[in-house]
Amino acid sequence: MSGHSKWHTIKHKKGAADAKRGKVFTRIIKELTVAARNGGGDVDMNPRLRTIVAEAKANNMPRENIERAIRRGTGEEPGVSYDEILYEGYGPGGVALMIQTLTDNRNRTVGEIRFLLGKYNGNLAAENSVAWMFSRKGLVVVEKGTVDEERLLTAALEAGADDVNDDGGAWEIICLPESLDVVRDAVKALDVEPASAAVAMIPQNLVKLTGKDAQQMLKLMEAIEDHDDVQSVWANFDIEEKEIEASLA
Repeated sequence: MSGHSKWHTIKHKKGAADAKRGKVFTRIIKELTVAARNGGGDVDMNPRLRTIVAEAKANNMPRENIERAIRRGTGEEPGVSYDEILYEGYGPGGVALMIQTLTDNRNRTVGEIRFLLGKYNGNLAAENSVAWMFSRKGLVVVEKGTVDEERLLTAALEAGADDVNDDGGAWEIICLPESLDVVRDAVKALDVEPASAAVAMIPQNLVKLTGKDAQQMLKLMEAIEDHDDVQSVWANFDIEEKEIEASLA
């Protein structure tokens, strides 16, 4: 499993994300606004918006908040205008990072992201320096023990999934971005709520980290994800689950 998926799955299992519901709501509201601005406010005609609305509902966001964010995106209500910027960088041990942001101040955001990377032995990289190491895919993560293995594999593959990876604690279902909604719905039809379901940048190869590099990498992930302008972070690290769990204790 890619490093960011393992990281998020373990955080979900330990309930670490629950304490940051405000941050989750802020991120989703930004994404709803931008998706509606770029593709319109009709979820049936806007796949990106449909995916984010599903995530909002899964996080128990009130319907009024969802609808208001969409209206801001379509211009029916006043609101802040956000720019989408994808930063590339390196972390400890040469780990490649892709950092997706939505910001109303480009100079502030790039300065703060550069600072965080430097603080944990990383640095910003030029455009396309690491992007080639990742593939854009739909990613649905399902915790083990929540559904029968054979039923999940059958449902996922019949819905159009390209691959299903076993990482010990979870199943990682990979599909084309345009198949994400169908695959996610097939999983939910089994009465299973995925740990996550989103379009992601999947690394082609992983960098194994241990010890100091692993701990620095996990601190960097935490710091970047906590940044108000960061929507998603993808990285190609491979760290043992016990080290990730220790960092979240």
